[in-house]
Amino acid sequence: MQVIQDKEELKSVLEKQQTDNLAVGFVPTMGALHKGHLSLVEQALTENDIVVVSIFVNPTQFDNKEDLEKYPNTLKEDIELLQTISNNIILFTPTKEGIYDGQITSKTYEFNGLEKVMEGAFRPGHFNGVATIVELLLTTVNPNKAYFGEKDFQQLQIITKLVANKKLPVTIVPCPISREENGLARSSRNERLSKTTRKAAGFIFKTLQTAKRKFGTENVQDIKEWVQHAFAKNTIFEMEYFEITDESTLTPAKKVQSDLKYRAFIAVYADGVRLIDNMPLN
Repeated sequence: MQVIQDKEELKSVLEKQQTDNLAVGFVPTMGALHKGHLSLVEQALTENDIVVVSIFVNPTQFDNKEDLEKYPNTLKEDIELLQTISNNIILFTPTKEGIYDGQITSKTYEFNGLEKVMEGAFRPGHFNGVATIVELLLTTVNPNKAYFGEKDFQQLQIITKLVANKKLPVTIVPCPISREENGLARSSRNERLSKTTRKAAGFIFKTLQTAKRKFGTENVQDIKEWVQHAFAKNTIFEMEYFEITDESTLTPAKKVQSDLKYRAFIAVYADGVRLIDNMPLN
């Protein structure tokens, strides 16, 4: 497996691949890799001739400095994990100065309101940071396909809009949420949970499942109130938001229309760790 830190070197290597008409897949990550990341890499390997995986903890998308400082750094273990899958991977590990060309700041984007609800409302500037680094990475790697997990569904919708707005020649491939045995969505942040809390966190998934069963027979407001009540009774978790939205626009639903797809979104705190999840409802 080739490990490259300099983006000009990466561009040079990939230009040779693309000259030979080899399909390039790209999986951007912030490291601390787990089975969820590996499922994206494995899908990319089946659909492309060569796969680039990036590991970069992007400072501009963190609105909480303490959260950035606590984000796990496990590069040695990440490399070993990727090597168990394939050697047909290029690992890109840029520095902050290198990928940002010394100017470590976000650009400002407009995404028709997608960036203002849920995560955008509770994490100011977050999606400007996400869009900035994704645009930098996509224009550096220039892949045929890029793979993103549906756990960050709002991010996925924003990246899809970014690619359309910037007319970037890449297909964004959504990948299903990978879950632990109790249903907890896999995340690098899960490593910061105590064993007891991590086991109990299956409650988040079970609550989403119940909300899905209720959807279609109960109105949206009643479901939201039921979820709020369920979390109010659970002392382990503090719910930040629960929302049911139109899947494409992320507009909060009031009345359900039969021709639209809907999705439930949730964010909670446990052990001081912020966890998010979502689930399609119909």
